[in-house]
Amino acid sequence: MPGAGVLELHIREKRFASADARPRAVLRDVHFSAGPGEVVALLGQSGAGKSTLLRIALGLDQAFDGRVTRPAGRIGVVFQEPLLLPWLTVAENLRLVVTADVPEPDIPALLAAVGLADAASRRPAQLSLGMARRASVARALAVDPAVLVLDEPFVSLDRQLAGTLGGLLMSRAHKQGTLVLVAMHDVEHALAIADRILVLHGRPAVLAADLAVPDRGDAAALEGLRGELLTRFAFLAADETDDGE
Repeated sequence: MPGAGVLELHIREKRFASADARPRAVLRDVHFSAGPGEVVALLGQSGAGKSTLLRIALGLDQAFDGRVTRPAGRIGVVFQEPLLLPWLTVAENLRLVVTADVPEPDIPALLAAVGLADAASRRPAQLSLGMARRASVARALAVDPAVLVLDEPFVSLDRQLAGTLGGLLMSRAHKQGTLVLVAMHDVEHALAIADRILVLHGRPAVLAADLAVPDRGDAAALEGLRGELLTRFAFLAADETDDGE
């Protein structure tokens, strides 16, 4: 079950080997913490290191200079690729999370929550990419996570579906105390669902902004934050939305 605790990332430097075999810094001096019930949106240009940061947060990449502290409890993960097993139905893919420590999830309720109530018996090949992404979100929620980490989960979704899924994540965080860390590219969507917005920028990327999102009833404050982000980070103004469904 979601529990107390803080996620802390202290990345002094993360390097990758480049084409000329010289190590190339991708992330540098990225430090932040986030607690239960927060939705933290991570923005940045393609190649800025968002996915790398998420892999470090998850413990999948330990070849970096720094440290990570994770809260107690289970972690739900949504990668850029849905990673559904093609020989299983959607419901069977969700049931894979069941272990001695993870009870049988309410699969019909989870699929209904992501708009896939009629897809339980389908196999991944029968799904659009957007549907497969939503199925992977349902699977991540099936473990009842304390921390939910998502890498571009709204790609291939139209505005309405993305809004519904974003609302689900926001509700999960605020009602059940789940810490949600989500990499995305759409500043408007980030303003709609996040409590904080982090921006990676530069080469190597640094944490160029860590901004609290004002109350959504304060339209002027929201517009002010939107203007600040677009002024400071011109790449956020580009329309990168993929209306795939």
